[in-house]
Amino acid sequence: MDEEFASHWKSYIFQSLLATFAIFVALLVFTVQHPVIIASIGATAFIVFAMPESITANPRGVIGGHLVGLLCGSLCALIPRFSFGHPAIAYSIAVGLSILIMVIVDTEHPPASGTALGIAIEGPSISLMIAVLTSVIILSLSHRFLKPFLRDLT
Repeated sequence: MDEEFASHWKSYIFQSLLATFAIFVALLVFTVQHPVIIASIGATAFIVFAMPESITANPRGVIGGHLVGLLCGSLCALIPRFSFGHPAIAYSIAVGLSILIMVIVDTEHPPASGTALGIAIEGPSISLMIAVLTSVIILSLSHRFLKPFLRDLT
């Protein structure tokens, strides 16, 4: 058990409740049809609320990373499924390309590679893109305004 839990248990509970609420709002925007994308948003919520001091929790990384993930996933979804002999190759390219571009444009956010993978598998749609962007904006605004009240829990 984390040694700091006993002295900072209120922060642990508060930040977990904030993450719960943020994901609840995101799930109202999403449909249950997109579990892969929802999982990457859940991972983003963990970083934002449990690791608020991390560079990957800042809005540039969260929003920019997921934008890169959306773009790379969409591009790779356009590749015909068996162009490379197996669809998993195009899916893998989406992840690798998202990592490369995030590092180049300084928007590193690990869960955004999950967004790239999910979009490559499921295919892009306007409603899905709006849901992802709405979710990451909600999480980024939460981080921006609540950061003075958040502590690093890791």
